[in-house]
Amino acid sequence: MNLKVLIVDDEQGIRTVIKKVLGKSGGFQVVGETDNGEEAIEIFKECHPEVVFFDIEISGCSGIDCAKILTDIDPDIIIIFATAHEEYMSDAFQLYAFDYLVKPFKVERLLQTLDRIKKLNKPSYENGIDKIIKLEKGLDKLMIKNKEGISFLDTKEIVLVQREESTTVIYTKTENYATSISLSDIEKKLDNTLFFRSHKSYIINLSLIKKIYPYGRWTYVVKLNNTEKDALLTHEKYEEIKKLFSL
Repeated sequence: MNLKVLIVDDEQGIRTVIKKVLGKSGGFQVVGETDNGEEAIEIFKECHPEVVFFDIEISGCSGIDCAKILTDIDPDIIIIFATAHEEYMSDAFQLYAFDYLVKPFKVERLLQTLDRIKKLNKPSYENGIDKIIKLEKGLDKLMIKNKEGISFLDTKEIVLVQREESTTVIYTKTENYATSISLSDIEKKLDNTLFFRSHKSYIINLSLIKKIYPYGRWTYVVKLNNTEKDALLTHEKYEEIKKLFSL
């Protein structure tokens, strides 16, 4: 299945070049293009692309600000900046951008980036079950309230916690639960010797880490046992994990 792509650039010529390179690479489908940040957000919400190309200077809002909004909606989004402005590179990678291309970029350079994306074998999005979760501080259980009553979730069964579509989803070994509680509030109530904030949008169970591999320049993917979901790991957090597990 082709990966859906959104192109946000104020130059029609650049949008055309990117589309041609995507066609040459294969495996991608352009679902929208625009020169306006606000319109890009609407297209994103409607089409749910997995990959977004951003210029920095666009109408409506800057590419950086627009990318922040999109990563809050979907932290797994692959963002590639293509711009003539090198000075925004640091801001871009703080957003865990997959790549930063400086115009005029070479077609071969973009093809290399697209090949890396296709090798990621990105998993499909899964919706959480709509349940209300109340966390009890100081306990090894999470108290879950639903139509059937109240049940208690063993925290050791939690594989990862992820921020998705403005909702927090708790993934266990057998089920997943959605809540409006912020990731930071959940982090405070979990045992920090077992759970680790790997990224602004993820908390992972350290005991269930199976594999870590590079994802872009400054980010990593964490494979976990008991789930098909992946988590993201920043470069700084990667260094922390190495120290935690070093002998």
